[in-house]
Amino acid sequence: MEQFECVKVGKVANVYFDGQVTSRTVTFKDGSRKTLGIMQPGEYEFATSLAEVMEITQGQLEVLLPEQTQWQAIRAGELFEIAAHQTFKVKVHTITDYCCSYFE
Repeated sequence: MEQFECVKVGKVANVYFDGQVTSRTVTFKDGSRKTLGIMQPGEYEFATSLAEVMEITQGQLEVLLPEQTQWQAIRAGELFEIAAHQTFKVKVHTITDYCCSYFE
């Protein structure tokens, strides 16, 4: 999906890691939400409260998923899934756009 129709977009950004990672929340009519964000090159660790699907729309990174020992390369057009209440690490190699979807 290239664009979202009939949504609300949060005016204030979510800012993490001293501004190296930012996102905006998009809320749909049914109450579901996604975030659209940008990550600067670097290494970051995130924690989930809900299950997530992270789609990389531009750029490239590596992800270390929970209970894995090898990093997985993810490029534009690819995605990965994370269960609720997990942590995961990313190594961002280039400025990377992402869309993160959340699931109960």
